[in-house]
Amino acid sequence: MNWDWDKLKDQQQQQGGGVPPQFDEFLEKLKNFKLPSGGPLLIALLVVVVVAFTSFYTVGVDQVGVVQRFGRYVRTTQPGLNFKLPLGIETVLKPPVRRVLRENFADQSGATVTSSLYDSSEETSNVTLMLTGDLNVALVPWIVQYQIKDPYNYLFKVADEGRLMNDMSEATMRLVVGDRSINEVISKRDEIAQEAKALLQKELDNAEAGIRVLTVELKKTNVPTPVQPSFNDVNMAVQDKQTMIYQAKEEYNKAIPEAKGQADRTIKTAEGYALERVNEAEGNADRFSAIYKQYAKAKDVTKRRMYLEALQDILPKIGEKYIIDADQKNVLPLLNLVKESGEKK
Repeated sequence: MNWDWDKLKDQQQQQGGGVPPQFDEFLEKLKNFKLPSGGPLLIALLVVVVVAFTSFYTVGVDQVGVVQRFGRYVRTTQPGLNFKLPLGIETVLKPPVRRVLRENFADQSGATVTSSLYDSSEETSNVTLMLTGDLNVALVPWIVQYQIKDPYNYLFKVADEGRLMNDMSEATMRLVVGDRSINEVISKRDEIAQEAKALLQKELDNAEAGIRVLTVELKKTNVPTPVQPSFNDVNMAVQDKQTMIYQAKEEYNKAIPEAKGQADRTIKTAEGYALERVNEAEGNADRFSAIYKQYAKAKDVTKRRMYLEALQDILPKIGEKYIIDADQKNVLPLLNLVKESGEKK
């Protein structure tokens, strides 16, 4: 349809300026519109362009193409230029299967959860507040990194994959932290992260979410700010307790071995003394038996020999010896000898 611009200009000038043509005039001209001689060819060319434009699509290097025909899944295509049925018969979804997605469950300031797929305006600042196994409250921020493992399950078997990932991650972490004490939560972050990763992957597989968990990383865990002073006091008391226990054990390790050593020495001394006495008694018994045998063979000789041996053993021990004749009546001359002997002594 071609407008008669000269006539339109004259009408506008007659009507006093910039008044557009009336709607009824537009309809009249539309009724009188006829296709040019090449109209069918133009329409055919336009249809070909539309079909070509809606038949080809490109999949990125980090994506796959999930093709649906009237809403039903039919195939998965790889990166590059691909073909599909045009005019909305087949549609394509392009999930980023090679991209590492990330769920950040609160930063150190306890802010809201941020997600690569799940976006909610709901405040979740308490997501990191968790009850530990010893009934303490801990702030446990963590990050989950994952990839799309199965595009079909990811797109069609989960209604809201972002919400699912968010809820399962939180439930898994609360379950793992709930089995640990507050000290374990603070000091054993790597161990908790590995356990949470395995449990989260198991739950996602059971839900057929089509997600592969790459890493679960725990940030610095702590206790809430209002209870931080009390928690520090408890830690100081625990440290003092441990210090006293170590000191007591040190004293114990010093005193007990020393006492055991003294006891062992006393026992060894007693055993030696007992052995000595037994050996001495056995020797005396053997010697007496041998003497008795000789005495039984020659009583007079043995008796005299024993007498002489006894004197030989006794006389050196009694010091000065004075032999007085039994018939001697006056012992006064011996007094000076006794005195001199006493002075010599």
